[in-house]
Amino acid sequence: MSMVVLIGLLLVGGIAAWQLERIDANLPRWVALATVTLALLYLVSVIAEIPAESFKLTPDPGDGDSWLLHLKLAWIPRFGISLELAMDGLSLLLVILTLLLGLIAIASSWSEIDFKPGLFQANLLWTLAGVCGVFLAMDLFLFFTFWEVMLIPMYLLIAIWGHENRSYAAMKFFIFTQVSGLLMLLSIVILAWQGVATGGELSFSYFDLLGLHLDGRLAWIAMLGFFLAFTVKLPGFPFHTWLPDAHTQAPTAGSVLLAGILLKTGAYGLLRFCIPLFPEISMQFAPVAMGLGVAGVIYGAVLAFAQSDFKRLVAYSSVSHMGFVLLGLYAWNNLALQGAIMQMVAHGVSTAALFMMAGALQQRLHTRDMTRMGGLWQQAPRMGACAMFFAVASLGLPGLGNFVAEFLVLAGLFAVHPGFTAVAALGLITAAIYALWMMQQTFQGAPDEQRQMDDFHGREMLAMVAMILALLWLGLYPQPVLDLAQPVLDGLHGVVTPGEHLAQTMTAGTGQ
Repeated sequence: MSMVVLIGLLLVGGIAAWQLERIDANLPRWVALATVTLALLYLVSVIAEIPAESFKLTPDPGDGDSWLLHLKLAWIPRFGISLELAMDGLSLLLVILTLLLGLIAIASSWSEIDFKPGLFQANLLWTLAGVCGVFLAMDLFLFFTFWEVMLIPMYLLIAIWGHENRSYAAMKFFIFTQVSGLLMLLSIVILAWQGVATGGELSFSYFDLLGLHLDGRLAWIAMLGFFLAFTVKLPGFPFHTWLPDAHTQAPTAGSVLLAGILLKTGAYGLLRFCIPLFPEISMQFAPVAMGLGVAGVIYGAVLAFAQSDFKRLVAYSSVSHMGFVLLGLYAWNNLALQGAIMQMVAHGVSTAALFMMAGALQQRLHTRDMTRMGGLWQQAPRMGACAMFFAVASLGLPGLGNFVAEFLVLAGLFAVHPGFTAVAALGLITAAIYALWMMQQTFQGAPDEQRQMDDFHGREMLAMVAMILALLWLGLYPQPVLDLAQPVLDGLHGVVTPGEHLAQTMTAGTGQ
């Protein structure tokens, strides 16, 4: 029941923050902070009770009892739908990331939101609850329910507390994610129906549907439904167009949640559901998926360099960085998969910090236009130093988590397709160009003497220092993260093996 309690804490905390606004407008942010802190401490206490040996065991993808935590309760038994939650090393890693970035989101919105702060904090907490549910749900219908739950409060965060063009951005975000989500629902129904057709009982459990055989055409249709839903959320090229608008118009906390955790639900879905449920078709589709990943790496980096809006630049950089995740997932070897998981974590931290930086600049200068900035380092040296750190983290400086992630992805990809690797490596060069150009436009040059600007205060510096230490830890000592993910990957390797089509691609790519 511990996973239900965790999600319930966030849902109830959201209701409390909403209602306590009537007493004092300052109470909701404290309630939100206390709720996420309590949820994080509760998670730590639950994990502390699990024997250390369990983290080293390979969870059987077809057996929920071998996972760290597993709960299955009847929900709608007539249709084979259950309240099934499970946690392994991968989901634990992502839930911890969700809660930590939830704290960062609350800190970034501490003094930014004046209109209905209670409802704002409620939607923030409900988004966190939905994301945690996505990372824990093992019943596909329940997974889809949480997938929709996390979209609605995020839509409201953008539509109500966003910037000048918020209605358009919120509606575009909702349409893209909702339509692709309905395609996933269709694929889920196809899987459940096929399970009955092959003589089984009606079930939406991941453990019951894993290994289900579908004929070629039906398998392609079902796989593409999952792939489109998850790639839109990733976002992968060419399904990324909602992202720059949503990021630009969202409040700072919304951008932190979008970049830090909502994008990771797409990558998680590909790794947990799309590829294992359709192993043969996924390996046949791998060259196309990797091609989209390479295109996203280069396209996102080039468009990032073309932006004058600080938030749009960081948004397009996310398209580029998440292209590495798509490459790592479909290269499907140990190095590449470890790199993809590390990129999910490191990108969540570094990009959340850059969006917090963008929100702080907009709150102080009332603009996101970098051409109207310049010379800020002299007026706000602490802000400038933090911006430089996260800029070089984004471009993949050795010693930081992003470098470890991208190096592992490229090393694993090279074994599959050296050609894709060579093109994707250009993304490292283009990342250096737009990251350093962003620093030059914003913080270098002569300052405007008539401009008054406050530097980072204690609360903001505390959040920045926490993210700096996280990236340093991931870059200098990534082994705990790799060890936590490795048993999960070993289990998935037992389900998915590179098929004949991918083997031919590997041979062609290496010239053998």
